Amino acid sequence: MLELDRDVVVVGAGPSGLTAARQLKKAGLSVAVLEARDRVGGRTWTDTVDGAMLEIGGQWVSPDQTVLLELLDELGLETYSRYRDGESIYIGADGRKTRYTGDSFPVSDTTAAEMDKLIGLLDGLAAEIGPTEPWAHPKARELDTVSFHHWLRQNSPDEEACNNIGLFIAGGMLTKPAHAFSALQAVLMAASAGSFSHLTDEDFILDKRVVGGMQQVSLLHARELGDDVVLNSPVRTINWMEERDGGPRVTVVSERATVNARYVIMAVPPNLYSRVSFNPPLPRRQHQMHQHQSLGLVIKVHAVYKTPFWREEGLSGTCFSAGSLVQEVYDNTNHGDSRGTLVGFVSDEKADAVFELSAEERKRTILESIAAFLGDKALEPEVYYESDWGAEEWTRGAYASSYDLGGLHRYGKDQHQPVGPIYWSSSDLAAEGYQHVDGAIRMGQMTAARVAAVAHRASVTQ
Repeated sequence: MLELDRDVVVVGAGPSGLTAARQLKKAGLSVAVLEARDRVGGRTWTDTVDGAMLEIGGQWVSPDQTVLLELLDELGLETYSRYRDGESIYIGADGRKTRYTGDSFPVSDTTAAEMDKLIGLLDGLAAEIGPTEPWAHPKARELDTVSFHHWLRQNSPDEEACNNIGLFIAGGMLTKPAHAFSALQAVLMAASAGSFSHLTDEDFILDKRVVGGMQQVSLLHARELGDDVVLNSPVRTINWMEERDGGPRVTVVSERATVNARYVIMAVPPNLYSRVSFNPPLPRRQHQMHQHQSLGLVIKVHAVYKTPFWREEGLSGTCFSAGSLVQEVYDNTNHGDSRGTLVGFVSDEKADAVFELSAEERKRTILESIAAFLGDKALEPEVYYESDWGAEEWTRGAYASSYDLGGLHRYGKDQHQPVGPIYWSSSDLAAEGYQHVDGAIRMGQMTAARVAAVAHRASVTQ
């Protein structure tokens, strides 16, 4: 068992925790990072499966993610554009498959007008409410007490339009059924990306990837931090107090280390806070708030083929259908790879259904759904892999946490509030970049700055 004395202990070695640790060291504070897994990276994970490099976790970079882009440049990591040449595929509510170009689904004029109307309403709300304090807006309670499903139908009688717009938030981002989260939560998701229009533009939100994989951000940070990062070390207990004559105010006990520190940063998703015993217990407000935050469920499906056969047929590999099992498909071929890789997503209740099948039945059913877009060649990949973050012990869902109906306006103002020496940092709590690596890094930087400022003030007054 390691016995360590540090200024700050960080729980979680994902992008947010490692960013915080790196910034704190730059500020002259000593750190220890405790990570439950046998690797760093959190919800970013680049691995080789059956000879194919796969981005099992978060991977995309969009133009608005300026903090991430600056960090990639600082670390010397290159990016490349997602393949998007050729026609896309849309399967409509009537089951008809259509090839199309441009950023608008090939729907009827009526449905297109209704989709444009809903996008306009959401863009207006996102601009008016913003990502920083949506709970403080005069419309917060009104929007937070109606589900996104019902809000859409309050504003449009067109079911196909409602389902298509719901796809961009429910299946594509929050990975929960649209009846399970509020319209305010949907507005926050849109505002965090700059607008709802950005979420509907796959060429914007899924713009680039990192050559060699996104996990390199965490790997390079961990290399800098060296022995200050302790893996295979899930934290079990945090003993804390408000003040103690300038000495250690926190003792963090994990399976491989005990760290005495002045401050602790919980850099894990809120659904994992309860995995730690806090002594004394957290305040009532924290207990209540954490019970209203949960992650969604999605299967990220990777299928690697001998060649990107869809390109030969004039297709981009981009496919959409709100009614299909696999609602989104994209060309996810690695930089410089002669093989072709598709990535598809099975979200929320659809994921529930296929998890009731055997592994072989699930694979067949998912590949059949992809083949409905791209033809029978999609049925026989050389490598097939399902990223199932819901079964991952130290994540338990994807992509990030969101509040249940009514929770955002009720608890949002307290989600960044420290408890004594305990601070919170993860992409789940971000404004800009919410749910993304960019948001994780922003939160790591912000939390490190807060802790460093408090530590500096404390040292001056001692």
